[in-house]
Amino acid sequence: MATQRRHTSVAAELEGTLLISGDLFPYFLLVALEAGGPLRAGAPLRAVVLLAVYPLVALLGVALSDDDLPVSVMTFVSTAGLAVADVAAVAKVTLPRFLLGDLRDSAFRAFARHAGGERYVVTRLPTVMVEPFVREYVAEGARVVGTELRVVGRRFTGTAVVSPGVAVAGGDRSLGALVAVLGRDRIVDVGLCSGDGAVNRQPAFMQICQERRVVATPDKAPATPLPRSEYRRPLIFHDGRLVGRPEPLACLAVVMWLPLGVVLAVTRILIGVFPYGVSLLLAAATGFQIRAHLGDAAATGAPPERRLRGTLYACNHQTLMDPVILSTVVHRKVTAVTYSLSGLSELIAPIPTVRLTRDRGRDQQIMQSVLARGDLAVCPEGTTCREPYMLRFSPLFAEIADEVTPVAVRAGGAMFHGTTVRGHKWMDSFFFLMNPSPWYHVRLLPPVSSSSSCGGDDGDASSHDVANRVQRVIGDAIGFECTALTRRDKYRMIAGHDGVDARAS
Repeated sequence: MATQRRHTSVAAELEGTLLISGDLFPYFLLVALEAGGPLRAGAPLRAVVLLAVYPLVALLGVALSDDDLPVSVMTFVSTAGLAVADVAAVAKVTLPRFLLGDLRDSAFRAFARHAGGERYVVTRLPTVMVEPFVREYVAEGARVVGTELRVVGRRFTGTAVVSPGVAVAGGDRSLGALVAVLGRDRIVDVGLCSGDGAVNRQPAFMQICQERRVVATPDKAPATPLPRSEYRRPLIFHDGRLVGRPEPLACLAVVMWLPLGVVLAVTRILIGVFPYGVSLLLAAATGFQIRAHLGDAAATGAPPERRLRGTLYACNHQTLMDPVILSTVVHRKVTAVTYSLSGLSELIAPIPTVRLTRDRGRDQQIMQSVLARGDLAVCPEGTTCREPYMLRFSPLFAEIADEVTPVAVRAGGAMFHGTTVRGHKWMDSFFFLMNPSPWYHVRLLPPVSSSSSCGGDDGDASSHDVANRVQRVIGDAIGFECTALTRRDKYRMIAGHDGVDARAS
């Protein structure tokens, strides 16, 4: 009788092995700042306190030879009093982008080779902060062995739960936690650790691993992160305001920049009242880079008074400012349609805005009426997408004009994202304009014919076909991958609802 083959169990340290860096501060800072959304529940103050105490506790940990002391203090400052649901949301939609960017290529592949057996990821971070990332992007079914936090009334106290059997003589918290999960008489077949640094840096849990394997890079070359194309699943949706990894010095730079950033944001908003040519020059003087390529679209062709109907522009959606920048580069007013733009955003908008109702027939009439009087800009994705992907285009825009002018848009900044789902959407434009050098690249593409606009079912192409064609044209122009994902998919993933009542795009 053939013996059944036993799958190999494997355990790997998260920080320093699966992740290139062993620094945990950035992840605690993100929780402190983003849990519940910026400017809620004293988030900025919590982040500033964490930034202030981190150097002190790090030095004290070194002096006392206690690696757990800094982690315990950072855990308390960043999570005490926060709702469990808010921390879990940050772990699901904010942390994975930064963790993926630091995921070590060689360690990920070594860990993945043991599919089928029991897999453990050992970390000094709280389990709630790591589980979504490990299960969705590292290994489905892997067990996270981390710090369990005490909960009172659905809020974290910031202190760890001490389980029976965790204290292990001669070990540390990681060893004790893994023993508590496995039982005292069990061992792990393979333990993975990094080859960086000294041998004695190996985590204590390796003591109960039958075989110890060092994940090293060839010829002592620098460790390389896993390429985006090799992710277990594509990273398309994420939230959070910070663009860069929040290392201590980077955080200090952001804090010091904020006062000047607020002044710059207000100045850049006021520039919108000037004529288009002047506003472009003034924007450039403040560091706002706007590049436009009109191509053969002839966007500035006939003057508005000589055209029977306005031009319909269909843009991919990067920030709320897409129609504003488009209006600036074509040197004329372009009306933007919105569903639930905040009152403040409407107030400071330098272009006309028209609210739609989500009633298809009524919205079609509104858009046709606006187009009969002038130019109209629509963002058929219905929401923004930060990564190089394009969401499915709603076909309504393809039913109101004989031709559509696709507009390929790219935008970005070095410090802050100008979009959010869980944060304060009315501040989206402010955050984008607070970047030291925000930039916009706008490319007008040749018009796409829409035979379905007036012919209904008798047209040569359905509105869905036209919408898909426009999506592909824009995607090809800027190198974005077209998807069938929708606004609803984004909001369900990030916020847990359909996004129908969410304010702003």
